Amino acid sequence: MTLIQIVVLALVQGITEFLPISSSAHLILVPAVTGWQDQGLVVDVAVHVGTLGAVLYFFRDLWAMARGLARLAVGERSPAAALVGKLAVATLPVVVAGYAVNEYAGGLLRSAEVIAWATIGFAVLLYAVDRAMPTARRIEQVTFGHAFVIGLFQALALIPGTSRSGITMTAARWLGFARTDAARLSLLMSIPVIVAAGALKGLDLYRTGDAALSLQALAAAGLAFVAALAAIAAMMAWLQRMSFTPFVIYRIVLGVALLAWVYL
Repeated sequence: MTLIQIVVLALVQGITEFLPISSSAHLILVPAVTGWQDQGLVVDVAVHVGTLGAVLYFFRDLWAMARGLARLAVGERSPAAALVGKLAVATLPVVVAGYAVNEYAGGLLRSAEVIAWATIGFAVLLYAVDRAMPTARRIEQVTFGHAFVIGLFQALALIPGTSRSGITMTAARWLGFARTDAARLSLLMSIPVIVAAGALKGLDLYRTGDAALSLQALAAAGLAFVAALAAIAAMMAWLQRMSFTPFVIYRIVLGVALLAWVYL
């Protein structure tokens, strides 16, 4: 991969990972539109892992959960420790579904046509839910039931174009969580998913023994981290005052353009 390819892919991943617009869709589409050789799943996951560090934006939540786990070790329960358990519950459906897709579907879903329809369909769903549902619940009110329901929705993100962030925010809004709290839940739920995916593909990267590829992956991860941190800060500032509508409009425009490209 050339330097410009690394920069473009890392920036695309970093900007789109936590926004409700589907990072996987963009990473699949970049080589399709530019004519570059597909970067492969290893680089895909490298930039995903790079964005993981950007969740430090929620360092207060992370620190509270770490302290909660430490206190749990000595028998002291806390809401922060319970939140860790709820994140684990939300991860179970996507782990099971991910295994099934990897075993039986492979790369069948990585097509521009699938991306286009998923981009449009789940954008409409986000818009409808965001407009219709109340914004009463806070993250402190999330239950294990809520977590499992959001986890079921999260499994749909295995369809490229769905957006893991987008579908979990949609689920949280459907359950009545405020927009900023829905975003916080979505981003915190991304941690175990990204760690799991990164661990699996990181092992593949190690087995290649290709030092140049490893350096490229590290460079891409670093750039993705910076871009993701900026994207999170911008999104949270926006959602404090406004709705998800701009993301919906972007997705619909992108989806329609993709359909025109595929069919015409």
